Amino acid sequence: MSIEVVFHMNRGNGDSSYASNSHIQGIGLQRSLSVLQEAINRIAKDLNGFPRCFKIADLGCSSGPNTLFVVTNILDIVHDMCSENNSQVPQFQVFLNDLVENDFNTVFRSLPAFYSKLKKKKGDKRGPCYVYAVPGSFYSRLFPDENIHLFHSSYAVHWLSQVPQGLENNKLNIYMAKTSQTNVFEAYRKQFEKDFTKLLVLRSHEMISGGHMILTFAGRSKPDPTSEDCCVIWELLAKSLVDMVKEGLVEESKVSSFNIPQYTPYEGEVRDVIQKEGSFSLHSVNGFALSWPTPGINTAKFIRAISEPLIATHFGSFIMDVLFKKYQEHVIDHLATKKGMNYNLIISLIKK
Repeated sequence: MSIEVVFHMNRGNGDSSYASNSHIQGIGLQRSLSVLQEAINRIAKDLNGFPRCFKIADLGCSSGPNTLFVVTNILDIVHDMCSENNSQVPQFQVFLNDLVENDFNTVFRSLPAFYSKLKKKKGDKRGPCYVYAVPGSFYSRLFPDENIHLFHSSYAVHWLSQVPQGLENNKLNIYMAKTSQTNVFEAYRKQFEKDFTKLLVLRSHEMISGGHMILTFAGRSKPDPTSEDCCVIWELLAKSLVDMVKEGLVEESKVSSFNIPQYTPYEGEVRDVIQKEGSFSLHSVNGFALSWPTPGINTAKFIRAISEPLIATHFGSFIMDVLFKKYQEHVIDHLATKKGMNYNLIISLIKK
């Protein structure tokens, strides 16, 4: 199955069904702030100060309440540094990227409030900030050569460009699972390596030498692709779909032909791709675990928020309420005996 993934990780749109998702995103974004600050400090040092126009790109920006969170913090960091050094604040060009299906109009409607807050906080000392939408997949070229100083992405790059090929024997699983065959793990790993390599190659052309790229994404803490912090959350969803098959609500063939286009890599896999591609130096890697949202209903809302477009496209939207009611029950049963954890990676890369 070869498809262009129809969404990147949604940062929340303010709807209650996205609240847990937005909360998880917010924690990850907060965790990345110190890494961002270090990267911005290093860019200014290497360039002997900020350029006249500081260019920032956010990949997989979505259209929720967290969309401009990172931008706001980057501007704050730069303003504070310029104030400390008694130097002129640069102009800013901010490029918000996501697929063409993203609701950029919602982002644009939020800009007057964003500019108003910026003016209130920084007054006349603020640097002019120009925000642009850049629709398109980040697995394609987005910018001219040697153009961007800082790339950022939060919870997007673990989504693959397509479902891996050769998963026909992954029947009644929807992701890597304990019952999956070896070829399934290999297919997912190869697709990740292909996509992540392409991401690095493309961004290396678009970034200035010495530019930085900060990526936050879902990963796993162990080399084992069936580790608890990797696949259990999807195994429970597969179990819910199988329940619906048994009740005659979903066709078995539909479940057997559905797989999630995501890969949660181990740190060593990320390092290997970066080293082999060769355009970037890996400045830092930070891993951290987050508990599943509690109670179980919030975990169900979280997974529904990030997977509904794919599930509805494949099965039809009519199954959603019943499916996630069953999923909620399986999650509650799981959390009664085990602690649900998701593992996350923040990597900082420097263009050679």
